[in-house]
Amino acid sequence: MNATEEEERDIGCDTDGSEEVSQSVKSSSTTADSIALPQKRFYRQRAHSNPIADHCFEYPSDPQSMDWSTHYPNAELKVGGDCRGVEFADIGCGYGGLLIALSPLFPKTLMLGLEIRVKVCDFVCDRIAALRLQNEGQYWNVSCLRSNAMKYLPNLFPKSQLTKMFFLFPDPHFKKQKHKWRIISPQLLSEYAYCLAVEGRLYTATDVQQLHDWMTGHLSAHPLFESLDQSDIDADPVVPKLFDSTEEGQKVTRNGGQKFVSVYRRVKDSFAQ
Repeated sequence: MNATEEEERDIGCDTDGSEEVSQSVKSSSTTADSIALPQKRFYRQRAHSNPIADHCFEYPSDPQSMDWSTHYPNAELKVGGDCRGVEFADIGCGYGGLLIALSPLFPKTLMLGLEIRVKVCDFVCDRIAALRLQNEGQYWNVSCLRSNAMKYLPNLFPKSQLTKMFFLFPDPHFKKQKHKWRIISPQLLSEYAYCLAVEGRLYTATDVQQLHDWMTGHLSAHPLFESLDQSDIDADPVVPKLFDSTEEGQKVTRNGGQKFVSVYRRVKDSFAQ
């Protein structure tokens, strides 16, 4: 087996896992006592996806056209029959570890994970559905949507709706010609600032020093973001969850790697009326 074949085997790039997925679904019971969490081996997917490529996404023309009722059907999370706005967005949520960790901490806050990979998004949705059945009244405030945040974020969230945005262990895109694919850039930061409320917070985490310097450099240079003082970072209950709640973070821990975290707050636009 050559290196490429070995890598694809590790990340599960088999061409057809539909039969295994079907068996996994059939093995799950609808009762809370016997419902099983989904297994990653039935949701095989390449490690990364080209964010510039044209994928088949369904997205609203504007945030007001988005129907959130299927994502958050719990009546307790609605106001006047409508879902309250999503406040936390985990960009590139992977297998949903952060969403699951934050859900009990903020039970009344709607959180959404955005994931570009089909099978990974399916896994997160099935994971949340299973957790809702296993834990009565819990995890109704989290959901996952397949989308490309580099293209469609303003179609999903109106101005200043989000209070927290997370960018945990994003693809480093080491090659210089692929730096334009990085999820943090001057242009995209302006879109994030549009969706993020004043005093809202943007979190980054990576195990790549070069990428950490890239992200903090662009955030510090942007006029609408300001780095938090260490005392504020230490007092933030979310920060400890950034290190090991995600599957990628856990892998870095197992391999003995370093993790670099930054927290920025959205500042008021001095030119805004």
